[in-house]
Amino acid sequence: MTADKGESKGPLQGVRIIDLSMMLAGPSGSMLMGDLGAEIIKVEPLDGDETRVGPPYFYAENMSAYYWSINRNKKSVVINLKSPEGRQVLYDLVTKSDVVYDNYRPGVLERLQSDYETLKKYNPQIICCSISTYGYTGPYRDRPGYDLIVQAVSGGMSITGEPGGSPVRAGIPLGDLVGGLLGVHGVLAAYIHRQKTGEGQRLEVSLLDGQIYLLTYVAQYYFNSGKIPGPIGSGHQSLVPYQAFKTKDIQIVIVAHQDHHFQRLCKAIGKPEWAEDPRFNTRTKRLENKSQLIPMMEAHLMTRPGDEWLEAIHKAGVPAGPINTLDRVLSDPQVLSRDMVKETDGPGKEKIKILGNPLKFDKTPVDTFTRPPQLGEHTREVLTNILGYSAEKIDSLVQKEAIKTA
Repeated sequence: MTADKGESKGPLQGVRIIDLSMMLAGPSGSMLMGDLGAEIIKVEPLDGDETRVGPPYFYAENMSAYYWSINRNKKSVVINLKSPEGRQVLYDLVTKSDVVYDNYRPGVLERLQSDYETLKKYNPQIICCSISTYGYTGPYRDRPGYDLIVQAVSGGMSITGEPGGSPVRAGIPLGDLVGGLLGVHGVLAAYIHRQKTGEGQRLEVSLLDGQIYLLTYVAQYYFNSGKIPGPIGSGHQSLVPYQAFKTKDIQIVIVAHQDHHFQRLCKAIGKPEWAEDPRFNTRTKRLENKSQLIPMMEAHLMTRPGDEWLEAIHKAGVPAGPINTLDRVLSDPQVLSRDMVKETDGPGKEKIKILGNPLKFDKTPVDTFTRPPQLGEHTREVLTNILGYSAEKIDSLVQKEAIKTA
């Protein structure tokens, strides 16, 4: 750990990370490390991270809502990596840093002379993490890709959607987000290794690999049976009941595949006889007779409002919940009690709501967040305070278009 790195708090205080990544997969992961106290130096090209101008919602010029969602707790430094002088600035930063994080396609950093083999000459202990769609090996390595592509290629889309309907992508960008989180896992593991041995290293994350990893039991079922699964809606291949149900007003989900939960559920909804029915009295029987049980449950649950059912079901100790719309979940008392909705200063010092940090620490809590940076907002500060550059040197680099300041 390099001394004197920022004033942030949290378990990663003192760790400095250079983040070359843009879009979602990289920035979402580095933001989490920033939430945990690491100093994140977001290195942007001259025209900035393209998500800054992503429509349709904005807080200010070059400050889209998309960009805002994944770039808090970061410092923006603009460096032109196509310029020799700009690359030297990066090399100087590498000597003072712990990690370099990127999500360029394979080969790009080599062309920019900013790859691991180059950077480790300046800091042998540097940890480099590269996130890409398909990884650095294999026949697809040079193909461009996005979250939608990996959700499709991984097979995840083929099992998402209603039975008989068209495949759909997950409502959240699972491919990108899982890739970002796997990058965090890898960086922390490499950091622990470096603490023990003094060795830096390079690691890479493939978004496709991450989605294949998430197939878990679905893949194992296929390996075992040879049967190719299709969309199953909100239900489950082997658990019944385990799905969404319409009520008089809202939709709810119920998980009562275990025998004791099913017995409690039937009593709670006024149908205790279902638990004794030989078609449904074991989890195996319920799976075999799912086509009979589910329509009966659906018809019965449609007779009362969802919140009334949920009150009775929760009282019985059976897992269940509403299918919340965003307005409901972001005002939910449980979500608010866990500080998962926070506020930060906006561009004009107004308060803007943001999502909270999902990790809670009792010894090193992080409960305040700095707003996402303006383009090049910290270029001069970082080059002065960390690298000791003079004002004249910085001005000269600006003139040569090797860097940009706010």
